[in-house]
Amino acid sequence: MPAYQELVDDAVEYGKKLGGSEDEQIKNACDKLFVLFGAEILKRIPGRVSTEVDARLSFDKEGMIQRAKRLIDLYKEAGIGKDRILIKLSSTWEGIQAGKVLEEEYGIHCNMTLLFSFAQAVACAEAGVTLISPFVGRILDWYVANGDKKTYEPSEDPGVKSVTKIYNYYKKFGYKTIVMGASFRNTGEIKALAGCDYLTISPKLLAELSKEYAKLTPTLSVKDAQACDLEKIHLDEKAFRWHHNEDQMAVEKLSDGIRKFAADAVKLERMLKERMFSAENGK
Repeated sequence: MPAYQELVDDAVEYGKKLGGSEDEQIKNACDKLFVLFGAEILKRIPGRVSTEVDARLSFDKEGMIQRAKRLIDLYKEAGIGKDRILIKLSSTWEGIQAGKVLEEEYGIHCNMTLLFSFAQAVACAEAGVTLISPFVGRILDWYVANGDKKTYEPSEDPGVKSVTKIYNYYKKFGYKTIVMGASFRNTGEIKALAGCDYLTISPKLLAELSKEYAKLTPTLSVKDAQACDLEKIHLDEKAFRWHHNEDQMAVEKLSDGIRKFAADAVKLERMLKERMFSAENGK
């Protein structure tokens, strides 16, 4: 998009200035680009922005920690404090443990994404991360693609049921981690999760909601959560891997999500590589 080429140019210049191998220059330009976009978003909103760690590090705990610290340093250089940033990590076992270290040792707030199973949610709560993004629409997509049933009432939507259970569990047992439902396919899902801590809603669905004038009653509440019959569980790595593996949908959607995010990272690097080095090579 022409409006943002200046940010891309700045990132390219930054990557070149730091030097190193082609790969290092591209990696530095990528990180800088994320931060430049994040800084622009923060000029327009009062809250926080999420900046994603490269999905190819999803099984590398130390790699994720180092990359997250690097992003926070770049924001600091841009005059933005870590309280306005959420570092977005894949909800693999390694990602969740990276989140735990970042929160406890560095005071860096994390947003755990690609969260599809109850096991992932329990592990995130135990790790004490700031926020989770359990996906609603992608869960529905899987059930529609893999089952006989093609339409669901909002209250029966498997994605809505998943987030409701997570919300109730967190509130019943006093976890501070924020539940932010994400990836909605329709306004019915959103309304069925009214009362959730946060919801991240696309402009299209926000526009649809803005045309509705019916009274919206919260369906989720701390009071109801505290009365639910969920029992507290503890997950070490072995138990986490077993329980997550028992959920076919979650296993497939997590791996698929990581592959898709990784493919986007490669695509971005190729675009930056072309910008940074094709002119020099006389192409």
